[in-house]
Amino acid sequence: MARLAVAATVSGLVLAGAGTALAAGTPQTQGGATATINGLKTYGDAVIHADGGDQHVAAGLFEMSVDGGGTLQTYCVDLHNPTQRDTRYQETPWSGTSLGTNKDAGKIRWILQNSYPQVNDLAALARRAGTGALTEQDAAAGTQVAIWRYSDGAKVDAVDPRAEKLADYLEKSARNTGEPQASLTLDPPAVSGRPGDLLGPVTVHTNAGVVTVTPPTDAVGSGLRIIDKTGKVITSAKDGSRLYVDIPEDAPNGTAQLTVQASTTVPVGRAFASESRSQTQILAGSSESTVSATATATWAAKGAVPAVSARKNCAKSGVDITVANKEGDEPFTFELMDVDHTIPAGASRTVTVPLQEDQAYDFTITGPNGFRHRFTGVLDCKTQGSAISTQTTQILSEPSPVTDGGTLDSTDLAATGGSAITPLIAGAAIGLVVIGGAVLVLLRKRDTGATD
Repeated sequence: MARLAVAATVSGLVLAGAGTALAAGTPQTQGGATATINGLKTYGDAVIHADGGDQHVAAGLFEMSVDGGGTLQTYCVDLHNPTQRDTRYQETPWSGTSLGTNKDAGKIRWILQNSYPQVNDLAALARRAGTGALTEQDAAAGTQVAIWRYSDGAKVDAVDPRAEKLADYLEKSARNTGEPQASLTLDPPAVSGRPGDLLGPVTVHTNAGVVTVTPPTDAVGSGLRIIDKTGKVITSAKDGSRLYVDIPEDAPNGTAQLTVQASTTVPVGRAFASESRSQTQILAGSSESTVSATATATWAAKGAVPAVSARKNCAKSGVDITVANKEGDEPFTFELMDVDHTIPAGASRTVTVPLQEDQAYDFTITGPNGFRHRFTGVLDCKTQGSAISTQTTQILSEPSPVTDGGTLDSTDLAATGGSAITPLIAGAAIGLVVIGGAVLVLLRKRDTGATD
């Protein structure tokens, strides 16, 4: 009941310094691939064993279309939340998802590396797992079931005996492996300084052989340049390249973004999260795909010069707001949740904004010389007990699993796992009715007493 109330409320917290203008909302992205989910493509059946009874769900590989070109294959790591068709997803560090607090996240990556589709020799996979002949559907279902056992702690079995044997083999064989690096990021994501100075460096981290560097759209007219430490203008870079933003001495105070883009395969095990509470995915395979990252540069002739960035921190159940004033000659002060924070000249500080699970947020930092930066999103850090939200109740028309012993009526399986929320929503609805009835009874008694 408390979660229903929280999920229905959008947080509008404002971090205010000097200045009043607001920027467009900026989701917390650390770079990489952005893609739209198309739904399940290769799948079998599975059964979730829960206190409310057994439920059949589809289990298997999703497909995503990458912005700019490319295709991704993913498995779900968020069983109890439905998938919303055509939702946009962003490559995300584990720390920004439920994987960040899951001690078994590394075992999930091992499963991905040692099963379908990374292992596409199904005969060899079947011999290793002792399953008998495997179809692509069996392999996808067994792999998904094994992942759910670690991602959600679910009591779930594959319906097909061969898929179930594969799931058991993968679960027992899994070993912890580290989180894969992002396909493309820029570090730090924000820099600041004075006109006439070099802002940076901003370091490129990527698995691509080469990335294209695009300066801000108005760079030609303003004289702004993206250069290396020798002063050479940079139009392409590679992993480890250090980029600097060269600001002319006579440039008016301002803010700009530089963008880097590449074509590469996204590393297996990267997480993909949405800002619309659609179930979190983990990458199982990637074609050559377009990836990108941006960094913000801010400059001013005098006073505070803040560089601001934000990222979700599931370990602390909140969003980390990092404000650097390293190049400023005056303190930068902003307000956060009724508390003033001051960043001295030459210093940097990270403030964690605590949030409830499923809570939407909207933070804006404003500063001198028209500086403004706004961050929006939804905190999505848990896989269990968090299925009731305004987003999930809006898609109850999507197909649902049937009760034990039935069959799936539809091949439109974009809402895998979505039915797990149905009894919870029903229970919540009944609870609301009961509470409402109790309130009416109390009011009637009070009115009767007043009349007497």
